[in-house]
Amino acid sequence: MPSTADASVLFSTALRESYRQLGLVGGSVLLAVSGGADSTALLVGTARVRESLSLQVEVATLDHGLRPEAQEEVQAVARLAARWELPCHVVPLRLAPGSGLEARAREARYSALEALRREQGLQVVATAHTASDQAETLLMRLVRGTALRGAAGIHRARLFLVRPLLERTREEVEAFLAGEGVSFVTDPMNKDPAFLRTRIRHEVLPVLVRAAGFPVVPRLAAFARLAAEDEALLGSLADGAWGRLSLPDGSLDAVGVRALEPPLRRRVLARLLASAGAEVDEASLARAQRAVETGRAVTLRGGQASGGLQLRTAGGRVRCVRREAPREPPAALVLMGVDSSGVQPGTGWTFTVTVEPPPPGTLGLPLPEETRWPLTVRTRRAGDRVRGPAGSRKLQDVLVDRRIPAERRDALPVVMDAEQTVLWVPGVWNSTSEAAVRLFLWASPPVTSVPGPPPL
Repeated sequence: MPSTADASVLFSTALRESYRQLGLVGGSVLLAVSGGADSTALLVGTARVRESLSLQVEVATLDHGLRPEAQEEVQAVARLAARWELPCHVVPLRLAPGSGLEARAREARYSALEALRREQGLQVVATAHTASDQAETLLMRLVRGTALRGAAGIHRARLFLVRPLLERTREEVEAFLAGEGVSFVTDPMNKDPAFLRTRIRHEVLPVLVRAAGFPVVPRLAAFARLAAEDEALLGSLADGAWGRLSLPDGSLDAVGVRALEPPLRRRVLARLLASAGAEVDEASLARAQRAVETGRAVTLRGGQASGGLQLRTAGGRVRCVRREAPREPPAALVLMGVDSSGVQPGTGWTFTVTVEPPPPGTLGLPLPEETRWPLTVRTRRAGDRVRGPAGSRKLQDVLVDRRIPAERRDALPVVMDAEQTVLWVPGVWNSTSEAAVRLFLWASPPVTSVPGPPPL
């Protein structure tokens, strides 16, 4: 067991090296200090090493307004900062008691610290999370159920946020403060058994230490650090897979998704679900994976659509679809002959009959002299059939063969002649005729139309 003097030197040396690894030599930092042991050690330790690092240091202390003694604790932090000649900013938060207090307080703290960091023009905020906090967080997430991403626990560095004490234990922190002769406050909430973290800290970890016969916190924290490294690599690989498999309409290539190893497939599907507003949890991902493997649609939780949200894998695509309540078919557009034009209600497609062939970028159907007028543009109906060289086929079968997603089929325009013969489904299928061409029917999709198969 090192002496208090040795503990102080070891702690300061480790903190100096941590700041170096975080790239803060010659930088600037805003220390978040509550007056507890961890943050007090962060203040004193940083004050001791700042000159050797050419580090600009300022202190922020937040008053949550939840306890009468909070004012005195804030003043104690201000006095300690003044003792080390560090600028100190006192920020009142004034949180109201009630449900979700822990989460609300955390969000308010980080928001206030980031605002102050920007205001003061400092490089990063530093918080005093330790290896002990890391071990507690890991156990909390494991008992609640987590994957590798959750096991990564508290990250050592985020954008504008660092945690230079993350590899030091609470025992090391308190030994350092003892060597420095610095006192600290104890938040009574840290002993409140209503919080899972408190129960793990005071009931679970001591049992683990006794059962193992050695300190377990450093080992748990090391596992979280390695999990974070593994998760970063898998996340990068998943980003690459997402880029390769993403299709223009926001869906994913089903064959490619099935070929992914399970860790990457889970991450890619989780991103797809999240982008659609679906709940992303273990059960949802299990259903999504089964849908990809079987080709069947599954219902997802989340989203605000009245008909619900589904994950579908038909047509070679994996996609999230909002099911809408059945609607009345939109009115049809009737084209009487040359120079007729209009927008088909319900689909937004624009049609024009003209003597000129279509310009580049506009779909067109040649109309022979034998065309039966008027033409009608409507959405598909049960029993619609198309005629080709091989005979008559159901339009539904054509749409399936062309891999038109089911949710798009009812929004496609279908052009009929006066005898109710299907002449054209723009972008999907068209009739052919060897008769002399007299006119042309132009078709332009709405600006927000999803790209489809090659024009026909």
